[in-house]
Amino acid sequence: MVRAKKSLGQNFLMHEATAARIAGAAGLTDSDAVLEIGPGTGMLTRVLLAHVAKVIAVEADRELAASLAETFACEREEGKFVLIEGDIRAFDPTEHFSGPYKIVANIPYYLTGELMRRFLEARMQPESITFLVQKEVAERIARSKKGSVLSLSVKAFGTPRYAFTVPRGAFKPSPKVDSAVLTITHISRDAFDTPAQEARFFALIHAGFSHKRKLLASNLQEAGLLGRDTLASHGIPMNARAEDLPLDAWLALAGA
Repeated sequence: MVRAKKSLGQNFLMHEATAARIAGAAGLTDSDAVLEIGPGTGMLTRVLLAHVAKVIAVEADRELAASLAETFACEREEGKFVLIEGDIRAFDPTEHFSGPYKIVANIPYYLTGELMRRFLEARMQPESITFLVQKEVAERIARSKKGSVLSLSVKAFGTPRYAFTVPRGAFKPSPKVDSAVLTITHISRDAFDTPAQEARFFALIHAGFSHKRKLLASNLQEAGLLGRDTLASHGIPMNARAEDLPLDAWLALAGA
């Protein structure tokens, strides 16, 4: 029996019904190409293969990759399932997809922010992302009125939605917290007029949240990005904190 490795942040999904709900939340069609990150024991993989035209799965665990290759040998021969053994952080969508693709995955918690940024900012963006993440993270991105670097980054590129909660007992080993399925749709760069504005947006939010106890004006001025006069001209109070600004205000500042 395959044992989960803490170093890879593995928590295997055990319920097929939950896997089916994840596929449903992703809005998959039989013509879709899907990227699955960390397929693990293949619980979600099996459901995906029943719903879409092709699945490309990236698995970092050599033992699990060997097991998956055997389990889905027929699908591999048909070309419906492509298995790549390696680190997802080295994966380039342009090398494996010739057209639109979607991402559906139960990802390691510690890679959540990095993977979201990597694929939302990629040259070849996915049509949608459906991630099984910590419940608190999903709530912060899709439900909280307070902004964060991660939530603003996601909303600048797409529309996040909290789909449903997955209790910790649905995994083996069980994590210490509950999880949730988060979907991101309508992914594009339409919010930015130029690459320079996109770069400036991220520079601003990283600087704005750099010191949580300080006011936004102080953080931006110390970073040498914007003065108090610019903030005032955009109707932003001098006592505002970074978490208080909505996405539209950040985009306006990036375009100033």
